[in-house]
Amino acid sequence: MVNVVASAGQNGVHDYILLRASAIILVLYTLLLFGFFVITPSVTYDVWNNFFAGISVKLATIIALLALLVHAKIGVWQVLSDYVKPALLRGTLQFFFSVTLLAYLVFGSLTVWGV
Repeated sequence: MVNVVASAGQNGVHDYILLRASAIILVLYTLLLFGFFVITPSVTYDVWNNFFAGISVKLATIIALLALLVHAKIGVWQVLSDYVKPALLRGTLQFFFSVTLLAYLVFGSLTVWGV
């Protein structure tokens, strides 16, 4: 039996749904931050720190970070599968980007929960 890797997820429809869902999450998070800046007259370090000290903002930030990483993983896979034809080079680049995205997740989580 031949296994054809045709997508980063289970199939193309799965990738499509993940991309759209992650984009919606990122838009909602952007609106949250925009709303904060609109209703806060003067943003200082203390105000910003108190905003991110709330558990709801921390959870929203982690969810947005995960959505961004899913979006990036699928996007990188699509670009590499379209434009990088040698399998070894494509696999190496995908591995490099996956490790980089994992590092972003670890350091992003440590940053958010360290506040």
